[in-house]
Amino acid sequence: MVDLGRMFSRPTAKPYRTGNLEFDEQPYLNENGHVDFKPGDIENPHNWTNWRRWYVTICTVLLVVNATFGSSAPSGCFGSISKEFGVSEEAAGLTITLFLLGYCAGPLVFAPLSEFYGRRWIFYSTFLLYIAFNFLCAFAPNFGSLLVGRFLTGTFVSAPLSNSPGTLADLWGPVERGNAMAVFSCMVWAGPALGPVVGGFLELKKDWRWSFYVLLWLGGASAITMFTIPETFGPMILVNRARRIRKAKIPGYGNVKAPVEDDDRSLMGVYKVALTRPWIILFDPISFLCAIYMSVVYTLLYMLFSIYPIVFQQKRGWNVGVGELPLIGTAIGAFIGAIIVWFDSKHKAKKLEQGVKLKPEDRLTLGIIGGIGFPVTMFWFAWTAEYNSIHWIVPTIAGVFLAASLMLIFVAYLNYLVDSYLMYAASAIAVNTVCRSACGAAAPLFTDYMFDTLGVGGGGSLIGGVATLLAVIPFAFYKYGERIRVHSRFAPTDLEKPDDEEAQRNKKEKSTEQRPDIPLAGSKSSSTVAGYEDSETHVEKRREEQDDDVQNALGEPRDENVQFGRH
Repeated sequence: MVDLGRMFSRPTAKPYRTGNLEFDEQPYLNENGHVDFKPGDIENPHNWTNWRRWYVTICTVLLVVNATFGSSAPSGCFGSISKEFGVSEEAAGLTITLFLLGYCAGPLVFAPLSEFYGRRWIFYSTFLLYIAFNFLCAFAPNFGSLLVGRFLTGTFVSAPLSNSPGTLADLWGPVERGNAMAVFSCMVWAGPALGPVVGGFLELKKDWRWSFYVLLWLGGASAITMFTIPETFGPMILVNRARRIRKAKIPGYGNVKAPVEDDDRSLMGVYKVALTRPWIILFDPISFLCAIYMSVVYTLLYMLFSIYPIVFQQKRGWNVGVGELPLIGTAIGAFIGAIIVWFDSKHKAKKLEQGVKLKPEDRLTLGIIGGIGFPVTMFWFAWTAEYNSIHWIVPTIAGVFLAASLMLIFVAYLNYLVDSYLMYAASAIAVNTVCRSACGAAAPLFTDYMFDTLGVGGGGSLIGGVATLLAVIPFAFYKYGERIRVHSRFAPTDLEKPDDEEAQRNKKEKSTEQRPDIPLAGSKSSSTVAGYEDSETHVEKRREEQDDDVQNALGEPRDENVQFGRH
């Protein structure tokens, strides 16, 4: 049994068997008397080896593949769905719409739960429920059951999709996280592109139920690796450590607590913040314009699953299997975008090593490239797909570069939101997810009508025209973004905000505040990541007053965020 326990401690990334851990030295406390990570602490996810962090990253991204692949898988077999249940193909498109509407409901529910119970158990519970309701979809006796199953599967699988960036933030620092985020974003784009391809070929020989059988097989295989994902949420790891210390009854440490245990927080209070703050932040200029831009990008992604069948099946007469193959080009484009992001991350890392200070707007270089490429490749795709005399490879190649452009926009703005809003990043990401998912959900309902009326060239030109107007946004943010953040209540900067009464009050209080003299077991440490020193600015004082005190729901360590915002 001992050997069996060791075997399972390996895949769950435990550096030792924590259940039998003995404390040979005094527990490490921070300056506030809370249990904390000491420098080089082996339990701190940031101090895990690279292979262990990449292993956990890949396992987490595999859950994201289930979410994105499952979102579009039925689009390749609308014909057999409409035939079996006697509904129109537009009604069959509701299987995509309701799944994406589940994306809207899930993040606001499961992100706050991850603050209380950690990432691990949210992954476990929601993904198992996703698999269970996929059985309802696969064996649905009527169309209503299928729609209910799709909404519930979309809701539960949105937890891995929305909490995965938090897991990546738990594991990686701000600069190296760019590579992990590129892998995550690549799966966000590649997964939906592969779903219709598989569904289309299953439509030729089988029927729509086989698409859900594939989802069940993929989900079952992913669940095996999912159970090896450890807890990565820093505050929850410290809670478990504090419980072990109290259980060990070490003299003088019988009442020690983790930082989050010393707060008078309730689940209702967290939900109050989670359900109100995102909508307040939505109308902040940066958040609002990013939500508009990313909603258009996400809508186009799901429009492609209707546009490609029009171009290659209706206009060129290909069958439902071969007609979906050009979508593989969009998956290739996502990988090209990920490679560009990787090189950009390396470039930024070198600049940091040279002492060059980076600001959130530096994330927008990728957004500028993608913003220019979006309308150019959209016009290219639309007018080469309009005429059957043009070889099929030309619009397919256009789709490759279109997907790469959209990928760059997605990554750039996701990172820009995190770096701009820092401790409020969870709320900014949550409302952005809701907005873009709602727009993507509507795509299958109007795309066919739009392109039937305007044609492929006209409909694509309309999208390209909108993309041309939106391309101004990254340039404007790059030039004026810092000025906008200065006047924002939710985007901290080093410059003091003239209308921030709370910050002014906290600054006055800080000048007269005396810290209690608490004996430490070692040198000073941050709440979540060792090695960063406390700042004397009003931003840090204000963050200590917030409801989500140690890490936000996205999982960003506070001290690391503020440090990265300054440097």
